Amino acid sequence: MTSNKNMRICDKGHRYYKSSDCPTCPICENARKPESGFLSLLAAPARRALENKGITSLRILSTYSEEDVLKFHGMGPSSLPKLKSALKEEGLSFKK
Repeated sequence: MTSNKNMRICDKGHRYYKSSDCPTCPICENARKPESGFLSLLAAPARRALENKGITSLRILSTYSEEDVLKFHGMGPSSLPKLKSALKEEGLSFKK
């Protein structure tokens, strides 16, 4: 089986292989991952989806419905249980 991955170099000089058009360097992205908090529970695409909408706290997240969040580019259904659990721990929930 032949791989369609192309070697790329990011602005910081990291070399990595990708098969998609996604410009995100996985090495840089891994270094950006928070060590704690609800954003640390998510995969990079889901985390970026929330950050791109300015959702950096559970209080802000609680102003959105599940349906709204699922519409964000990069957010998948597997992230919802993690987000629901984090909200519940703080006495919050998604907007109804």
